[in-house]
Amino acid sequence: MISIDRIDHFVLTVADIAATCAFYQTALGMEVVEFGAGRKALAFGGQKINLHQKGREFEPKALHPTGGSADFCLTTTVPMAEVIAHLNGCGVAIEDGPVARTGARAPLVSVYIRDPDGNLVEISNEAAG
Repeated sequence: MISIDRIDHFVLTVADIAATCAFYQTALGMEVVEFGAGRKALAFGGQKINLHQKGREFEPKALHPTGGSADFCLTTTVPMAEVIAHLNGCGVAIEDGPVARTGARAPLVSVYIRDPDGNLVEISNEAAG
């Protein structure tokens, strides 16, 4: 039997790689990195999000790649009040929250935003259990 211990990366198919990079860099503090033959990714912690340009996806790819279909959660140790203030300062609308949620390791306090392609991004603090 195998045992998976973490996510290394996942892929978002996006309409505009430059706009996506700007959003995640400004709103969420991710580092834009280049790899391979000019490909772009968003690095954070020990993970990254690889970006595929819609219609020019890197092979192999998802069977039906489409923008705006992702829904994922990112955690931060930055207090939620500071997260909200930062997002407001960046002009990023909070769609929901802060709300209590259940995380993989602990209860969460989360806010939800959308990226330029409409992907739902949950930003969370682990709450004291």
